[in-house]
Amino acid sequence: MRHARVLAALLFVSAPSAWAQAPAAPRAPVALELVAPTGASARVEPEEVRIGEPFTYQVTLTHPKDQRYELVAPTGEGPVELLQQTRQRQDSASDATTTFGLRFSAFELGAVPLPDLTFDVATPEGPRRFVLKGKTVDVVSTLPPDAQGQGAELFDYQPPQEVPIRSWTLLYALAVALAVGVAAWALVRWWQRRPKREKVVPVLPLDVRVRQSLDALKREDLPARGHVKEFYFRLSEIVRGYLGERYGFEALECTSSELMTSLRRLHTPGLPEDALMRFVSESDMVKYARADASPDSCKQALAFGYDLLAKTFVPPAPPKPDAAPGPRVQ
Repeated sequence: MRHARVLAALLFVSAPSAWAQAPAAPRAPVALELVAPTGASARVEPEEVRIGEPFTYQVTLTHPKDQRYELVAPTGEGPVELLQQTRQRQDSASDATTTFGLRFSAFELGAVPLPDLTFDVATPEGPRRFVLKGKTVDVVSTLPPDAQGQGAELFDYQPPQEVPIRSWTLLYALAVALAVGVAAWALVRWWQRRPKREKVVPVLPLDVRVRQSLDALKREDLPARGHVKEFYFRLSEIVRGYLGERYGFEALECTSSELMTSLRRLHTPGLPEDALMRFVSESDMVKYARADASPDSCKQALAFGYDLLAKTFVPPAPPKPDAAPGPRVQ
């Protein structure tokens, strides 16, 4: 008895929570209000059709201009099948006319009812719906009237059946694809292994290259734009590169003292040593001691580069012509 009371109390306590957690029942869809056009007509062309042949079902609706009728495509299985549908609208001064053309095919003999047509209507008051009752079409056989007397029968439609046909098209296509792939592979291999010609660019003489570098530096006019330090860096590299290539030592990696010591050990006819020493000192002051240089000083430094090239470069001797052949000894 005591256990029964405890069980009843537990059921009483858990019942409200179970009711609260129960899912709400789904709401039924809201049905749209019906509306009718001011005029509706429908006709079937032709009125008598043969089974399986297409025919046209034309529906014409007259309605106010502020309404729009859209056909809901018929769904579901039936004795007819919808093949195509069209819609046209013409507005007049007082109302509008919307014409729907539906193309059907019937697959039953006798009086076959067409499906009811449902239209979604857009009105200023909101969406509405209009349903037009379907008409009936007479479907006749494709056989002549005396078919039964002649022994002909009307068979129902049969599903598609697989008919094997021998064809070598697929094998031919595979062979062509294989041949094209082999040819493409051979072409790629030949292209990769072909002898490559290296383009040889002739090296300009030393004096021509140095003069071109000096001319390019002159055209940039770096001191006039406030880049004095960059100007001396560029000019120093040109001068050092020329001296290193002219006398055969690594001038770009030398310090100023190492540069002068290396030059004194070499045979350097025509080298303006004092002017070079002044240029090296002035360049070091501008590049590393942040000294200022006037535009005239920069012009003189650039002129020294041209003067150094003119005093120290010796053009290579032209090649000696071949000696004339001597008299033949008899």
